[in-house]
Amino acid sequence: MSTSERMLRLLSLLQTHRYWPGPELSDRLEVSARTLRRDVDRLRDLGYQVDAVRGAAGGYQLRAGAALPPLLLEDEEAVAIAVGLRSAAVGAVAGVDGWSVQALSKVLALMPPRLRRQMDAVASQTEAPGPWEGAPAFDAAVLTTLAQACRDAELVRFDYAARAAEVTHRRVEPLRLVSLGRRWYLVAWDRDRADWRSFRLDRISDPEPTGQRFRPRDLPAEDALTFVQQGIRRMPQRYAVRVRLAAPADEVAPRVGRWGTVTPVGGGCVLEMNVDDLDWPLMVLAGSGAEFSVESPPELAAKVAEVGARFARTAGRA
Repeated sequence: MSTSERMLRLLSLLQTHRYWPGPELSDRLEVSARTLRRDVDRLRDLGYQVDAVRGAAGGYQLRAGAALPPLLLEDEEAVAIAVGLRSAAVGAVAGVDGWSVQALSKVLALMPPRLRRQMDAVASQTEAPGPWEGAPAFDAAVLTTLAQACRDAELVRFDYAARAAEVTHRRVEPLRLVSLGRRWYLVAWDRDRADWRSFRLDRISDPEPTGQRFRPRDLPAEDALTFVQQGIRRMPQRYAVRVRLAAPADEVAPRVGRWGTVTPVGGGCVLEMNVDDLDWPLMVLAGSGAEFSVESPPELAAKVAEVGARFARTAGRA
């Protein structure tokens, strides 16, 4: 690892805004304590305010200063970025993943109090499109807290309201955040149940890092996204959607993405999805630009007829 790469890695670790024992940072960066001190001094020369505690139990922590460190951003630009990231995270914007959440956590951790107040004022006084209709809402603080816990391999506890169940207290080893459809999930090892679980973030409340570190375990899946998808497929869904479209499968599949399967049949294809509500398959069909016939469920056929009649009346008035 080059010096510049090591400096970026050190800054990335310090920007979690937690206290890092010196030996732990040295192990992470694979350098001696002397090299670590030199790297910290270089960060200070660049304007980063790094506090140090000397002695056997000594370590380092990055402070939020009177101004942002040299990110080449004006104060107003920093506020705009933070507001945008928070809106995207809470709104579950399509295409936003855990990297935007980590970026938000870094900006918030280093933002001076006066800029945080500006950010809150802009967010509270601005009207913007919310998440999709029916999408569960949750606090961005839940996202940022869990993102940092995933990154730092830190045990976290929270209250969780499972489907049709009482609220339970969980102690988990967080691995990864996953954005899927209109929901966010946390993939983690549940210590009390001794098994892997995926948790919907809109059902998590009061997440609290414990300061206890752990060694990440091997996930029994190709990746966190695959693990969540497998869990969803095993859960009973309200509707089993099957639609035949007069369009090639390779044209329909990109619109469906990872939330359904598209199988070529003759000159067209068959779309299959398991969903809790019918809004998403309706949007896919409307955007396909192809003729189609609904094979199941009858509720989807009725919804298509209802929406089609409404559009026809609007077109007639126009």
